[in-house]
Amino acid sequence: MRKYRNYEEGLKVRLADPVYAKEYLSIAFEEYEADRNIEAFLLALRDVINAQGGLSKLEPQISVSREELHEIFSEHTTLQFKTFETVGAILHGLGFKFSIETLENSP
Repeated sequence: MRKYRNYEEGLKVRLADPVYAKEYLSIAFEEYEADRNIEAFLLALRDVINAQGGLSKLEPQISVSREELHEIFSEHTTLQFKTFETVGAILHGLGFKFSIETLENSP
């Protein structure tokens, strides 16, 4: 009999691949651009973070503390992302949009 993984386990395995993670985030961001659902985008971002080692691996690479990261990904994110939405609105007003790109020196 064949064993099947649940959806979350399979997604975590796929998101460990940086190429798949980039595409996943790109689609999530396109959906954010269309519907402004920041919670859905943050969920996708949290999925990628978890698949690639979690907050503890991410924290030393960025200038955001673990507490701030937990706060950003809590259910009360509206205040933290007003600036994000404002920058997005400004970019849209100028005829631009955010996008997800791979850094040249990333694995």
